[in-house]
Amino acid sequence: MMPYRIPYGRQNIDQADIDAVMEVLKSPWLTQGPTIERFEKALANHCQAEHAVAVCNATAALHIACLVADLGPGDYLWTTPNTFVASANCARYCGADVDFVDIDPHTLNLDAKLLAAKLEVAEAAGKLPKVVIAVAFAGQSCDMRTLAQLSERYGFTLIEDASHAVGASYLGRPVGCGQYAAMTIFSFHPVKIITSAEGGMVLTNNAGYAERLRRLRSHGITGDPAQMKVPETGLWYYQQLELGFNYRMSDLHAALGLSQMARLETFVAKRRQLAARYATLLAGLAVTLPVEQQGAESAWHLYVVRLQLSRITLSQSQVFEALRAVGLGVNLHYIPVHLQPYYREQGFKDGDFPQAERYFSEALSLPLYPDLTDEEQDEVVGHLRRILG
Repeated sequence: MMPYRIPYGRQNIDQADIDAVMEVLKSPWLTQGPTIERFEKALANHCQAEHAVAVCNATAALHIACLVADLGPGDYLWTTPNTFVASANCARYCGADVDFVDIDPHTLNLDAKLLAAKLEVAEAAGKLPKVVIAVAFAGQSCDMRTLAQLSERYGFTLIEDASHAVGASYLGRPVGCGQYAAMTIFSFHPVKIITSAEGGMVLTNNAGYAERLRRLRSHGITGDPAQMKVPETGLWYYQQLELGFNYRMSDLHAALGLSQMARLETFVAKRRQLAARYATLLAGLAVTLPVEQQGAESAWHLYVVRLQLSRITLSQSQVFEALRAVGLGVNLHYIPVHLQPYYREQGFKDGDFPQAERYFSEALSLPLYPDLTDEEQDEVVGHLRRILG
């Protein structure tokens, strides 16, 4: 498939990024080397977190975070239906069951009030979740303070899937600081805020969690004599303490991610500028604009509008087709997870989470990335204005 002239997202790679990767290629360490730790420290410092553990992608990060939270067979993980499937699949990798909490129709994030009500019912039935994953949709944090209070009340581990939200803030502190979530997940896929080509990271303030996360990303193996079950027998000795995975990030990927960190604030500032400009340009069109909740500053990974279908003659599909026909790579984030065939087989059905389903029937993700020019943004809005009539 040919790329669109103006995609919904695109990475920004400069000469410094290329030089950073080339430097690693010329070094003795292509993987399991010092650049990974440098990347971890840089992001932990930016987010004001104690520990950061880099892995090969954010899905791996979610998986091992759930294992560290001791999620397993017989347990429940709850998350939002308005997310990529990885936010739910991580529970299934652990043998746990999944349920969902509907979204707030304004922020499009997991609705804290609905979560509170569902927890009351679950407590009475003896089916409280072991883990709740709150997704920072489009770059905006959930109502994490309220979710943290519910976590203390009901005893679940709160994980923030902030794959969209590197560089965002909540109540004056960086997302990932660990004030509210036990662990925070970031993604460095090319369409995200910064990229390492592929990669993810888990941030936490819990030293025990960090130690186990590092072990799980590398086959469950340790070379630390203090952790070994029997005395070590030489400098070469290692022990596998548990079943882990090969989820390591390479130094090549870490070098790119570390280089991109130098431009993180610039990227986020440009995304915020473009989002503000969209709000002005789209005023008066038959669309509902995204909003930021009080106290949250979005990183604006996505700019999602909702089509006001009662005001236009075209269907959602027709609007998509018309925009893509002129080379605009609009997209839709997300198909509600519970409507995917795999989760329908788990018993979910249409109508289970009506706010997420209604949002899905109206959503349209417009192009947004740091290199999007004013002229290209004007073109996007011009075509949308023409199509909507």
